[in-house]
Amino acid sequence: MDEIRGDQIRGTAAGTASVPLSVLDLVTVGQGRTATQALRTSVDIAKLTERRGFHRFWVAEHHSMPGVASSSPAVILAHLAAHTERIRLGSGGVMLPNHAPLVIAEQFGTLEAMAPGRVDLGLGRAPGTDGATAAALRRTDRLNEGAMGSPPLERSRELGEDFPQQLAELVRFLDDDFPDGHPYARIHAVPGPVQATAPGGVQSAARPPVWLLGSSGFSARLAGVLGLPFAFAHHFSAQNTVPALDLYRESFKPSAVLDAPYAVIGVSALAADEESEARRQVLTGALSMVRLRTGRPGLIPSPEEAAAYAFSPMEREFVDGWLANVIHGTADEVRTGLDDLAKRTGADELMITANAHGGDARVRSYELIADAYGLPS
Repeated sequence: MDEIRGDQIRGTAAGTASVPLSVLDLVTVGQGRTATQALRTSVDIAKLTERRGFHRFWVAEHHSMPGVASSSPAVILAHLAAHTERIRLGSGGVMLPNHAPLVIAEQFGTLEAMAPGRVDLGLGRAPGTDGATAAALRRTDRLNEGAMGSPPLERSRELGEDFPQQLAELVRFLDDDFPDGHPYARIHAVPGPVQATAPGGVQSAARPPVWLLGSSGFSARLAGVLGLPFAFAHHFSAQNTVPALDLYRESFKPSAVLDAPYAVIGVSALAADEESEARRQVLTGALSMVRLRTGRPGLIPSPEEAAAYAFSPMEREFVDGWLANVIHGTADEVRTGLDDLAKRTGADELMITANAHGGDARVRSYELIADAYGLPS
């Protein structure tokens, strides 16, 4: 395995934060907004959070969801690389069952060449969509794979029972170290390490560190056994967070990548100047999730529509449970909530996703959180 320095994985807390703070951006598209505007907001957030000392900025692969314009993480990351200089960029994640491992190795080798030393490759084992869309992606011919309306990073019935084998193949391509006699021994992911060993080669042998993502125990255990960093989707699987992190730590075996476990958790958090405004904004995401879970995905509703929506008793119960795991309020309230979560879970890093209808509210949220922790300006 080509050398991956520990500082490419482990972050350093800034300001008064107890752990490094990072960003998970879903490139959300609100009603009355365009994907172009959503992508511009993503650039604005990346530039802001880089300036304020956030550690990394990840985007997640989703498909066939009108309100989420992040179907092509590698393309978005290339765009973000052109607008940033220091913040780590990565996928949270690329859904490995949707892609040939060689293609992922080529895409992220290209990103590494664009932004040397600051690219992360986070991998999920779900399709990031429903079964019919997974079939349309040509990664399965079974339309009943997956479950419409389940969380996008990990489905109740997942593709990728052969995920460990796919992962091993991808790592071989990234490291360019298939053994002699292997059918792929003469196939190279370019850009990649082969360019450093070719006659006259001066290409860096570095490659992005691999992370495993999950919302249950499977990826937690696999990440531990392989000695890889792990990112858990607390933002939609909060009840599984502590058990999964415990399993990861218990399973962990030191590797060439890490000598001790390193766990990031994704957390929904939104700060506003007034608590009532924060509540108004996060209700849009809750209504969006109600529609997604009932097979009606759409654009993120406006705060006005969310406030006027007549939730059924069952929907209200879902919304109350959903919002219980969204940290929201004033900057001080959000800081307290994030600190409590980090302490309760022992997470090594918090990756904040701020979901709201408009870009201004999301940008303002990251500004307020940065101010609350005294991050550099």
